[in-house]
Amino acid sequence: MYQNTPSRSSIRLTRRGRLVLIATGAVVAGTAVAVPLFSLDSDKDAKPTSLVIPEGWRASQIYDAVDKSLARPAGTTRKALAKAALKLPNDAEGNPEGYLFPATYPLNDRTTPESLLSFMVNTANQKFNGAPIAAGAQRNAMNVYQAVTIASIVQAEAATKADMGKVARVIFNRLERGMPLQMDSTINYALNRSTLKTTEADTRIDSPYNSYQRMGLPPTPIDNPGEEAVRAAISPTPGDWLYFVTVKPGDTRFTADYGEHLRNVAEFNANQKSGGAQTSQSAPPAQPKK
Repeated sequence: MYQNTPSRSSIRLTRRGRLVLIATGAVVAGTAVAVPLFSLDSDKDAKPTSLVIPEGWRASQIYDAVDKSLARPAGTTRKALAKAALKLPNDAEGNPEGYLFPATYPLNDRTTPESLLSFMVNTANQKFNGAPIAAGAQRNAMNVYQAVTIASIVQAEAATKADMGKVARVIFNRLERGMPLQMDSTINYALNRSTLKTTEADTRIDSPYNSYQRMGLPPTPIDNPGEEAVRAAISPTPGDWLYFVTVKPGDTRFTADYGEHLRNVAEFNANQKSGGAQTSQSAPPAQPKK
């Protein structure tokens, strides 16, 4: 079900399309709160006392944030992976993507990149390996690592928390039908970018994260999801949807009918041309393919 094999279908799934990497809030115990990235004392030169990891950040962003918060040279945290002895699932093969749990982490003079990374991974293990997430993954005939991978896509694709369960259902429905996921978020991850548009050339890149050309899930999560995205991954909303597109802010449309999806995409494109769409919206292809 989750093996990556060459695509047998070219049905294009447009994404809801917000910038994955823009985060204005923080996450404390899975709940977004409006606080700065680093909590500082009144003295502007004081060292940060905490590091906030927002939901949906990629590992590369987290490494950079740790370097900055601990005043270490760029690249220090990435290099620290080799000696951090992180307790990751075997499927991760040493890659902590998906397991750097979004939360607020305290900092002090004894904090090191290794200790912070371990704290994040241990927090993820506590959240993911207990009930109900582990049981929910088993109920859906997958392991926890696969559930976290699905959650990472949900985190990147869902326009709102209310849409997360529906996005998860689209993923399950496509996997069950042997359809490629065709998610722009996986293309962005492969190209190490965050963009509002995906071109036809992008969908032909040679990468295991190219969910247009490869069947099944990507080999790893594509970001570090929060608890709500993980819950959506183990308990997707019931439905037969195969397509979705955010026509305008607050209006994401899910459907199982390809013709209806094309009409939704046409309406989105019309909004783009008229200037009615916000910059947080992606531009789905003008001609989605079957």
